[in-house]
Amino acid sequence: MGKRTRALFVGNSFTARNDLPGLLAQMVESAGKGDLEWELISAGGASLRQHLNKGEALQRLNDAPWDFVALQEQSTLPVKNAARMADNVRDFDKIIGKTGARTVLYMTWARQNAPESQDAISAAYSSIGEELGSLVVPAGLAWQICLADHPHVVLHDKDKSHPSLAGSYLAACVFYVTLFKSDSRTIPDIDIGLDAADVALLKQVALGALRDTV
Repeated sequence: MGKRTRALFVGNSFTARNDLPGLLAQMVESAGKGDLEWELISAGGASLRQHLNKGEALQRLNDAPWDFVALQEQSTLPVKNAARMADNVRDFDKIIGKTGARTVLYMTWARQNAPESQDAISAAYSSIGEELGSLVVPAGLAWQICLADHPHVVLHDKDKSHPSLAGSYLAACVFYVTLFKSDSRTIPDIDIGLDAADVALLKQVALGALRDTV
């Protein structure tokens, strides 16, 4: 039996939609890597600065031991003001570091009607992640690859912003490979309401996105 891993997720509906942490927990269990215990601090449209100011995330950080703390910035802030995003992450990282947890950055994706903004989003997360030595989960990069190479797979919800189930599943696959690397670099099966062919394709996209970043 594998060990118990504890993860705190801080973000908004891009993390909460389709229960992304729960999908990841299913993968961890299915792979026999133990249990992923997780909590989510989420507020609609919230930035990391708003979470810092509100205080709930900071209280949970200090109330219990965590292995990982996954930070998701407001979806357009990396494009509009990457410097402000970097400051938000730095301030969170200082607090996370004092608890002994590892900072994880959840790189999100571009709006469906603004795919050109993905490069700015990716650069913002990668830059501050490299500066701080944080783990970066390149979900947005995986989305970019999938949208370009497999346009039949619908990753965006009808609002052209939030993830469909396939989009959240792809993000969860990238989280799994980033946080729970194995020699085989395989992603375990879980019970999810997606076409089997699409599941296999999304797994390969996730693995390819990680290979492109190492």
